[in-house]
Amino acid sequence: MYMVLFATSVFILMGFIYWATAGYMSSQTDETIEAEIVGLAEQYQRQGLNGLISVIRERVARDPNGKAIYLFTARDFIKLAGNIDKWPEEGEVQEGWLNFTLNEELGWHNELDRPARARVFIVPGGLRLLVGRDVNEFMAVKELVERAINLGMAITFMLAMIGGVMMSRSTARRVEIINQTSQKIMKGNLSLRIPDRGTNDDFDQLARNLNEMLDRIFQLMEGIKHVSDNIAHDLRTPLTRLRNKLENTLLKVENEVQRELVASAVAEADQLLATFNALLRIARLEMGGRTDNFKRFNLSNLLLDSAELYELVAEDKQQTLRIRVQKDIEIHGDKDLIFQTVSNLIDNAIKYTPNDGDISIELDLHDKLVRLSIADSGIGIPEEERSKVFDRFYRVAKSRSQPGNGLGLSLVQAVVELHQGEIKLSDNEPGLIVTLELPEIDIVEGNEIKNEQAGIEVSTPA
Repeated sequence: MYMVLFATSVFILMGFIYWATAGYMSSQTDETIEAEIVGLAEQYQRQGLNGLISVIRERVARDPNGKAIYLFTARDFIKLAGNIDKWPEEGEVQEGWLNFTLNEELGWHNELDRPARARVFIVPGGLRLLVGRDVNEFMAVKELVERAINLGMAITFMLAMIGGVMMSRSTARRVEIINQTSQKIMKGNLSLRIPDRGTNDDFDQLARNLNEMLDRIFQLMEGIKHVSDNIAHDLRTPLTRLRNKLENTLLKVENEVQRELVASAVAEADQLLATFNALLRIARLEMGGRTDNFKRFNLSNLLLDSAELYELVAEDKQQTLRIRVQKDIEIHGDKDLIFQTVSNLIDNAIKYTPNDGDISIELDLHDKLVRLSIADSGIGIPEEERSKVFDRFYRVAKSRSQPGNGLGLSLVQAVVELHQGEIKLSDNEPGLIVTLELPEIDIVEGNEIKNEQAGIEVSTPA
């Protein structure tokens, strides 16, 4: 756009210069010829035919270089006076003007052919008078101006392209810096700020405004963090003590009805504590979490250990748990958080899959990404609700009869985003497929291991 605008403006300027120079010179030539015709017409009126011929011969004699062109002929085009011998038959006629070439055929006594422009004047009695000018210098200047304009336009396009590329790269570089910094901030590094060059241009102003906004957001989030810590200190501890007191009371109560009531209160307290802890953990993860515990670990072994914990639960519901894990896939992250995430997903799959259902767990590499898929044949999630299940406390209508607080997938998403991964939900017809994609570090080739036992199928390919 810059190149087009710049080139267009220069083209308009060059066009004006061409019109002002070539147009002016052309009009001057035409006015000179018109003045010659007017002067000869006056001489004819005063002195008659012989006087006109004498004036023409006198003017030809005063102009040995032939800048002015005269030809006065009879009705049959026989020359009576002038500096050319023959009426030009080949030429371009435009609105009474004749453009032709002076050459030997016309009796031109110059070695080189020259362009000419003339006007025809009819003298009473059928006589013809041709008055013109040698426009060779005008045409040379015109060609010079045209070459200069063409060369100027070529240089203009080149400079415009260089300027446009430089402006585009400069703008794109500044925008890219803002984008990269913004992406890092969105991934949790709230301490980063967008650099400015100190030039006080629009980008510096934008960077300062964004940095001020980030400072304000950081202050607000720090305030939320302090509030969360205060809640954890002021409420979680009393709630834990209340739960322990209820549990101690449960040991002392002998009445069966009262024992059930106290046990129910203990279960409710446990649910409150679990919800409270999940909320605090999600808040901390969404604020960027801590990456101090990030290290390299074997995800394949972690997934097998997690699945092993749920084998008995799957057996109790007569479910078939199929595990296919590619060996020795390693990632960089928080091992405890990933273990909790995987366990949460497996627990959901078992919980929402009916008896005699199927659950499949797969881990492999795909396009340099670690892909973990957990598929079940349970109640599934409607497509229109899949974007909502990651909201806190949101529960699908079909799952409200099951125990839970609607925070599981919110926690999973927070952990996955902390590890720069992505979570996807898709239909298993019936059931649901949950797919996690995480950055991969390394893979070691191994052998495929298969084991079928108590309804559990384990396959670990290389």
